[in-house]
Amino acid sequence: MHIRQIDLDDAEKLVNLILQVESESDFMLFEAGERKLTPEQQRYRIVAMEEEENSTIFVAEEKGDLIGYLIAIGGGARRNRHSVYLVVGILESYRGKGVGTRLFLALEKWAREHHIHRLELTVMTNNRAAISLYSKMGFEKEGIKKDSLLVNGEYVDEYYMAKLL
Repeated sequence: MHIRQIDLDDAEKLVNLILQVESESDFMLFEAGERKLTPEQQRYRIVAMEEEENSTIFVAEEKGDLIGYLIAIGGGARRNRHSVYLVVGILESYRGKGVGTRLFLALEKWAREHHIHRLELTVMTNNRAAISLYSKMGFEKEGIKKDSLLVNGEYVDEYYMAKLL
């Protein structure tokens, strides 16, 4: 497995990965088939993120296939440029095999090099595997978003989690 920052040539593979992860998991924001994402839109997003010093995308690759991603979206104002919001997705067949750990280690190295001070994310309170990973990587719960999401007809709370570097 190889962890690296995204290339523009990865746009179509990343779109397919995102859509597959969303179809395999009830823990993502978008439901299966809800998002209309094209390779052209993803290419535009990659280019835009490359121009920002506080945003990036890391991918996990195995035998030429993308198996996981970690998107870091930096704050756009002077007061929050030190902070990035994270979105993580890993193919179901690769979960629990160290992919997330390796993505977070690469992200943290990048974040320190780019003077990022705060890593933050939200996670459904019933997503035990993700919470375990984030806690292992040094993230702490900061609060709860009550009834934040409506999943399969039921309201679900989310934790705010963050790590200060």
